[in-house]
Amino acid sequence: MNDTPEDRRWMARALELAAQAGAAGEVPVGAIVVLDGREVGAGFNAPISHCDPTAHAEIRALRDAAARVGNYRLAGATMYVTLEPCTMCVGAIVHGRISRLVYGAAEPKAGAVESARRTLEEPHLNWRVEVCGGVMAEPCGRVISEFFSRRRREIRQRRQQHSGKGSTDS
Repeated sequence: MNDTPEDRRWMARALELAAQAGAAGEVPVGAIVVLDGREVGAGFNAPISHCDPTAHAEIRALRDAAARVGNYRLAGATMYVTLEPCTMCVGAIVHGRISRLVYGAAEPKAGAVESARRTLEEPHLNWRVEVCGGVMAEPCGRVISEFFSRRRREIRQRRQQHSGKGSTDS
């Protein structure tokens, strides 16, 4: 990991976006695109609220950046994302010509950069992306872990309420 103070600054911004996703009941992932030292795109997970399976943080940040820049190719840009991207998002990163990807927490089940797959290393790809993983991994991972712990707890509570457990009625 060759991160910089700038990387940590931008990852903190991505964490702010992840918090917005979590507050909306979405998996808390945030992403931004930085070009020439300024944020040109931002997004957070919204597949549930948008009824859109492609509304991942990375895709939304790429769409925002492309619209703002006026070009879908974002060569020279860096994407910061709180969670290792999935295969769909890695494909979009390549097609968007992102030059550098910085991510926080690893995603052992669906991570397509270094965990479950190493998609960016496939020789047939026509674009190479520099990767820096593990930037602020602990806080990025904690946001995800706390979200799913809370979600499991809520599900257990609903099941208990429906089964009558915990009820004082006889």
